[in-house]
Amino acid sequence: MTSISELKSWIAHAEEDFSAAKALSRLRKPLLSGTCFHAQQSAEKYLKALLIFKDEDFPKTYDLPTLNTMCNKVGIITGLDLQHLVDLTEYAVQRRCPGNQPTREEAKEAIQVAGEVRRFARSFLGLKK
Repeated sequence: MTSISELKSWIAHAEEDFSAAKALSRLRKPLLSGTCFHAQQSAEKYLKALLIFKDEDFPKTYDLPTLNTMCNKVGIITGLDLQHLVDLTEYAVQRRCPGNQPTREEAKEAIQVAGEVRRFARSFLGLKK
């Protein structure tokens, strides 16, 4: 059975990452890699929170399309754009290396995709926006 405290913890960490992504993007000199990383982390934690809500185990993965597919299989039809999830997943590891830094536009898109995941998850879980 799902532990309410475990679910709340995942949601709180997802919110912290979402807030961090937005804050890093608003700096005078935005920290774009950090913005994208925290956007990915927020989306990942929200998808995992949805699985926890359904008492579903999940692998240790950063892969958002995999987590989204798992949600769909347990009846949580997210309607999220698969390519957006693929793109956001890259910021978990691959895009954090020097020489492959995201642009301002990519950081903006990362926050938008994380926001879509966040809105869906919070609505599904009955939480305030």
